[in-house]
Amino acid sequence: MTPNDLQALALPSQSLLAAVRRDAPLVQCLTNYVSMNYAANAVLAIGASPAMVHAEEEAPEFARIAGALVINIGTLSSPWLQSMLLTAQAAKAAGTPWVLDPVAHHATAFRRDAIERLLDLEPAIIRGNASEIIALAGGHSAGRGVDARDAVAQAEQSARDIAVQRHTVVAVTGEVDYVTDGARAVRIAGGSPLMPRVTATGCALSAVVGAFAAVSRDDPYVAALAALSCFAIAGQRAAVQAEGPGSFAWRFLDALAALEDDCLTRESPLR
Repeated sequence: MTPNDLQALALPSQSLLAAVRRDAPLVQCLTNYVSMNYAANAVLAIGASPAMVHAEEEAPEFARIAGALVINIGTLSSPWLQSMLLTAQAAKAAGTPWVLDPVAHHATAFRRDAIERLLDLEPAIIRGNASEIIALAGGHSAGRGVDARDAVAQAEQSARDIAVQRHTVVAVTGEVDYVTDGARAVRIAGGSPLMPRVTATGCALSAVVGAFAAVSRDDPYVAALAALSCFAIAGQRAAVQAEGPGSFAWRFLDALAALEDDCLTRESPLR
């Protein structure tokens, strides 16, 4: 991809960041207990509005008014799965874009069954680490639970296969991220080695992907690369003064909030 091609991609990403901050879209997150607080803070930092509405009695109804839905299976249980399925169905019926984070979906039979049922409800974007994406495509992953033990480059073909078969956008995150819709693809460099040492950074990213999907319903591919670009730039900035994972966590939220609208063109991490 030429520099001009990358610049052409960076420009709509920049406009989406401005749109998130202007519209403050409502992002409904059915996410895990570990990540709720940090994910909500990340959504707020980027300029959107988080709603951690997950109860079966109200979550499907809420999906009809949300700008986007994010489903994360990190702390999965039978009641939560039922709510996730009903809420994804409601989002699909309402035309609400939704993002799937298949956390450790390959670890147990319960999770494998859950992810297949969720995939059938047609997420607009799937965001996972390399091990999760390889396993999702039916390949052999070195991952154990939530850990990514495979390189992103090893997951690129798996991501393309899933994107084509499921008519979705797949974002693989790691040292250098990879986003594809099966026809288009781009890599995103940046971030910091401290990011995987902070619990819920990936979950927070999925929630922020939802914020961008809410303002880019016609092109979830650009939504995904805009969200990942914001994380890459903010992570790089936060790491400069961070003394370790603890100080990085709050500096990262500050860096997200401080992103200038034009940073996605001035400091574009697209490769």
